[in-house]
Amino acid sequence: MLGKQGVVLWNALGARVALSGILTQVAESQLVGGHAHIALQTAEEALTWIDNNTERLWESLLRSCRGKIFQVLGSSERAHEEYEAALNVARQQQSIFWELYAATGVAQLWRDQGKHAEARELLAPIYGWFTEGLDTPVLQDAKALLDQLT
Repeated sequence: MLGKQGVVLWNALGARVALSGILTQVAESQLVGGHAHIALQTAEEALTWIDNNTERLWESLLRSCRGKIFQVLGSSERAHEEYEAALNVARQQQSIFWELYAATGVAQLWRDQGKHAEARELLAPIYGWFTEGLDTPVLQDAKALLDQLT
């Protein structure tokens, strides 16, 4: 599988910390590389790891990644379910950064469905919480999307 050599080496070292995060990043790179079905398999592996362990730090990012994958695969309903799960996890973990990331995914999905007002209503308040780091890619993406929704 694409990008899995690093995960194999990580496992060979006996490392288990952050495996779900590494798998999520591999899935995202597979998706960017145009391999959505392979990315979904890798994301499933990461979700299984999360479900079988107590490592939940990367769960919101993983759910957002799965949302993107399902969006690319043409399953808007599944994409929305994953983004909502990502939002819920981020809120439980009180991680406004991951909440913004997930909300941007939902807002992009809604934009594509013509739900501009709903998308803006979700994204604007979360983006408004940030007063620093406005030059980071995640915040720049959220701002660009908000500009499109005006």
